[in-house]
Amino acid sequence: MPIATVNPATEETLKTFDPLDAEQLEHRLAAADAAFRQYRDTSYDHRTDRLRAAAGLLDQERDEVAHTMTLEMGKPLRAAQAEVAKCVKCLRWYAEHGPDLLADEFPAADDVTDSGAVRARVRYLPLGPVLAVMPWNFPLWQVIRFAAPALLAGNVGLLKHASNVPQTALYVEDLFRRADFADGCFQTLLIGSGSVENVLRDPRVRAATLTGSEPAGRAVASVAGDTIKKTVLELGGSDPYLVLPSADLERAARVAVTARVQNNGQSCIAAKRFLVHTDVYEEFAERFVRGMRELTVGDPMDADTDVGPLVSEGGRQDLADLVEDARTRGASVLCGGGRPANRPTGWFYEPTVLTDLTPEMRIHQEEAFGPVASLYRVADLTEALRLANDTPFGLSSNVWTQDEEEQERCAHELEAGAVYFNGMTASHPGLPFGGVKRSGYGRELAGHGPREFCNVKTLWYGAED
Repeated sequence: MPIATVNPATEETLKTFDPLDAEQLEHRLAAADAAFRQYRDTSYDHRTDRLRAAAGLLDQERDEVAHTMTLEMGKPLRAAQAEVAKCVKCLRWYAEHGPDLLADEFPAADDVTDSGAVRARVRYLPLGPVLAVMPWNFPLWQVIRFAAPALLAGNVGLLKHASNVPQTALYVEDLFRRADFADGCFQTLLIGSGSVENVLRDPRVRAATLTGSEPAGRAVASVAGDTIKKTVLELGGSDPYLVLPSADLERAARVAVTARVQNNGQSCIAAKRFLVHTDVYEEFAERFVRGMRELTVGDPMDADTDVGPLVSEGGRQDLADLVEDARTRGASVLCGGGRPANRPTGWFYEPTVLTDLTPEMRIHQEEAFGPVASLYRVADLTEALRLANDTPFGLSSNVWTQDEEEQERCAHELEAGAVYFNGMTASHPGLPFGGVKRSGYGRELAGHGPREFCNVKTLWYGAED
């Protein structure tokens, strides 16, 4: 895959980039290693000052950065602007809260005296250069949510971004440079996916994080396992959205539309499977389908656009294949189901709702990465939970109920990294983020993010006499 900016709304190649050659790549790996040897000894005050500086620069440049993201991957411009604002918030959050998250911990003396210690402490120390393999769908947020906690902890970053968002990738490197992080603290590697293994096997690279597809996650985890290196993986999701009788149906249906089509439907944490109690199914379905039909599909630079194009022709075809498989096996298409007639150019797909779904349909198990919703009628909460967990994924989930017993049961039984009650899943710097099952392992954000790439070092002190 060439390293290039291709506008998915027009299919026009705007800019291409040459990948790093072997000598250039070696120079960057050496620079990361040298930078870490100095940066790991800097104070938290130094690091948080740099994070604040990066936040200030990004805030000033939000319109320019948002425009670049929309050109490269097609999200509506206002969504890109919101993504930039979220990244500013994340940088500032870690600048404010970070030192407390990584402060030394002191076990109570009474708890460790039988070890022979008179005192003990736990210290969090950085591992070294971390390779980040990042996707195109949130080209700035995915990077910042790794970079802010990693840099706070004293690690340095090597970014292998998706090949279709090279301008955003280079911007992030430049952002941290202009925020006065030392040379080599954060670098973008313009390399193809075939070069990732050699970078990860390099002994100077101490760990890796990947957000992306299952095959990419398996490949990185395999190499990391072979070389005994820590990894964090955030992979696919097929998040359930449960609607039970006590739900506020007007709000649940309105939020459901946003939850399904956010980022043009190309989000791991987008709600994809809507499991609705039979007592409220008809009313919810009517509201939900109407909301999906009313969305405006069009130029992502237009302020009136709700849904822009998918990122590539291949992505659109994969989505169309899932819909066609379901249709031929008996699914009903309540709205959408194809390419918009008024968009002959660009990789657009209509907001779509499918129902009458059965387990043999591919979409019952596979992730639909685009604005296609699967709508199920369920008899009760037990059936809803069974269907919700009948997936290889376990990233997040959404539950709409005012019943506290139902909430507690969902909190306990849903197989997911998060449950959002009466609201839509959204990552936040103060909350841990990650999944279970084939959605990956490890956690980003909150206090867990910086600690994932730390040496949790035990310090034991015996009597001096």
